[in-house]
Amino acid sequence: MNELHGGNIWKYPECCDFSANLNPLGMPESVRQAVIGGAELWAHYPDPECRALREQLACKEHCPAAQIVCGNGADDLLWRIVQTLRSKRALIAVPAFSEYRRALASVGCTVETFVLAPENGFVLPESFLHALHPGLELVILCHPNNPTGRLIPPALLQEISRICAQNGTHLLLDACFHDLTMQPGELPRDPHTIVLNAFTKTYAMPGLRLGYAVFSDAALAARVQDTGQFWSVSVPAQTAGMAALEESAYLHEARQMIAEERSFLTEALQALSMEVFPSDGNFLLFRARTGLFQDMQEAHFLIRSCANFEGLDETFYRIAVRPHGENERLIEALRRCL
Repeated sequence: MNELHGGNIWKYPECCDFSANLNPLGMPESVRQAVIGGAELWAHYPDPECRALREQLACKEHCPAAQIVCGNGADDLLWRIVQTLRSKRALIAVPAFSEYRRALASVGCTVETFVLAPENGFVLPESFLHALHPGLELVILCHPNNPTGRLIPPALLQEISRICAQNGTHLLLDACFHDLTMQPGELPRDPHTIVLNAFTKTYAMPGLRLGYAVFSDAALAARVQDTGQFWSVSVPAQTAGMAALEESAYLHEARQMIAEERSFLTEALQALSMEVFPSDGNFLLFRARTGLFQDMQEAHFLIRSCANFEGLDETFYRIAVRPHGENERLIEALRRCL
């Protein structure tokens, strides 16, 4: 049976999880200790505005704290942004994260799609610019994209941002995996661009649920802040976020590991005669025979079936880049299954 999302260890507790795209270094020890050490604060309501956390994020993002909104994971913020904008017509490049369409459907938005081509390695092409017509109120892009792992070429991203601003179209850029690529850096910051990010993937803390969005428009940020539940970010999550932002060498080490292990996995999968698509992220999309999800689950490995991604079918699978020992065991299990 295909899963709507990865990371369901509660359903498959015996499996080594390659279905969730988390930092392979795991949660930093400093974050773990900060959360445990701050347990006495759990007896209090959390700061609904996440003021201390937003001040730290403002330094990282080089913008005023008033332009940042924190939420219960990036998914929470996606839904709050969609509920705030209530766009009538939106554009998504597919395959893409299924929550985009689900959130847009909740406000009755008409969704147009731009299909990424496997023969082009699922890279967003320049022809995407022709799809940016003035009738669009919202464009959602993922950078790097999930499940393909491809970054948008920098010049193309800037041009997309420019055209969206010119047309009065909001651009929601999902950058949840961006800090784990070898090309982290400045993202578009025009008044119509919203950048969505999360601690979930970058610091391997999905259970704590912490995301944030950076707005160029402080008034829109305030509207999104007032949408959704009042205490959306728990005390442990805020504590974890502030501790994570103090980490420095951790992300550099993670990027190096991801690049090396992604190359190892690519070569190993190709040696098993699988079609592997290039990736800039901490996960790989590949193609194999049907039924591999079930066979790997029986072998105690959880991979992501991509059959429910628009534009893909039951022959596409995604795996996270994990530490080398786990990657070796995954390849051996795949060899046995195939």
